[in-house]
Order: sequence, then structure tokens, then C-alpha cells
Amino acid sequence: MKFRQLHRWDVSLEEAAEIQRDLRRRVALVDGFPELRLVAGVDVCVPAGTNEGHAAVAILSLPDFDLVELRKATRTLTFPYIPGFLSFRETPVVFAAFEKVVHVPDVIIVDGQGIAHPRGLGIAAHLGLLLDVPAVGCAKSHLFGVYEEPGPERGAATPLLDRDEEPVGNVVRTRTGTKPVFVSPGHKVSFESSVRIVLDCSPKYRLPEPIRAAHRLAAER
Repeated sequence: MKFRQLHRWDVSLEEAAEIQRDLRRRVALVDGFPELRLVAGVDVCVPAGTNEGHAAVAILSLPDFDLVELRKATRTLTFPYIPGFLSFRETPVVFAAFEKVVHVPDVIIVDGQGIAHPRGLGIAAHLGLLLDVPAVGCAKSHLFGVYEEPGPERGAATPLLDRDEEPVGNVVRTRTGTKPVFVSPGHKVSFESSVRIVLDCSPKYRLPEPIRAAHRLAAER
């Protein structure tokens, strides 16, 4: 797969924040896919005490979650770990994995944030823009926004709101009795479709099957 070079990566923290604010204006929150046949999961593993990033892309077919393609790449991460700037640290190694991908997915689910981000551009939104592919953020933990806890049953969801009480995502219970996940559109996906995609891809476990497959690959040594 090809990606667009919309900016440099060797930037200061101030420059990175300005890039995020600029790219947020380009994010589309309308569905950009006719149907979902191939879904990619993306995850990055960084072993404790190192700056080695192991990125994995797992592409599964729907509705049976058959494995279509697995790709992996390893790179030294040069940008520091700072909350809110994860994409500048991890996206270069993710790109290295995507460069090997043959089957272009209809949508990408990223273990991270979409627009639920202080400057509106988490790693899922950043990646979706640069690859020009629909993307959804499905994060295990809360980064930005206020919300009420959803009900305990699978499928329960509550809106995730910014400081102006504008929606930036949803807090979704993907499995009854487990902690919810934080779902936000990344690019070319609506709020409603983001929730539907995550639930459709999470028939048994808390995290979507494509992310689970990518996580297993990224953690392999």
C-alpha cells in the first residue's frame, strides 16, 4: 500500500501539535466504503525498556474473520513517548508494515484514538488520512472527553464529548460485564458506523478480532 507524505516526521513538539491541528481539518466523518469485506487491525508493541517498535497489520475477511494477510515491521522509534503524540512515535513503523500489504482493506481498526484527542487527530485519524483509507480508533483506555458509563450489557454505548459538548466518539461495551472501549472515527467513517464496525468485529471478546490478531503478531519475537 502507498501512503501520502503530508508532512515531515523529524519535527519538534510544537510543530507536531500544529500538524495535528492542520490535518484535523481534513478528516472526513462520512462513510467512505460501499461494503465491508476486508478489515485490517493495527497494533504496535514496544518492549519495556526499549525504543524498538514492532508494528503488525492483520487483514481479516468478513463475516467469518478468516485471515487474509499478516504483515510486520520493526523500527527504532525516534519520537519520545508523550501522551497525545503517539502517532508521531508509532506511525513510521506502522507505515513500514503497510508498505508490504497487498490486499487493500475496506477499513482499518487501530488500537488507539481517532478524533477523540486534544487536537482532534489521534493515531487512527492520522493513519487514515495518510493512507487515504477509512479508519476507526478503538482504544482500551480513556484519553480525552467526558462521558457517562454505558450500561453493563453488550452493545450499550454513551457519547464521548469534548469541552464544548460536541461528540468525538462513543464509549462502547463490546462484551457484557467487561470494561468498555473508546471508539472514535478516524477518517471516512461516521460515528454510527464506527460503533457498528467495532461491535460487528467483536463477537466474543472485548477487543475487535482484527486488533487481537495484530496484537498477537506484534508481540511475537
